[in-house]
Amino acid sequence: MMDRNFLDKVMEFGQHLESANRQFAELKESVAQMMEENHALQIENHHLRNRLEEIEKQLEDKGRKPGKKHQPKSAEIGEGHDNLARLYNEGFHVCNVHFGSSRKGEDCLFCLSFLNKQNG
Repeated sequence: MMDRNFLDKVMEFGQHLESANRQFAELKESVAQMMEENHALQIENHHLRNRLEEIEKQLEDKGRKPGKKHQPKSAEIGEGHDNLARLYNEGFHVCNVHFGSSRKGEDCLFCLSFLNKQNG
């Protein structure tokens, strides 16, 4: 009888370990997603700060040189291209091969070729 009770406790402990292991795996996945999102937000924040500095500099230049009518090349290309370039700079593919997936910090020749083709 005592052996049966001991076996039941061991089986119950095994179930608790399996449950804890599943919860730990879910927690790891959640942390990984949050870290990826945090990284993407940090990149976006950095690019937005840079863009804000560019705009402020342009406004200062316009204030000192009112006759200057040249706009940045990105404004001439169009908003759609700007959005794709922004997505690429935030770390995502914009090429038809891997569109929307994370570049994981590596440059993609397909994306760069596509963006350069849009410039020309």
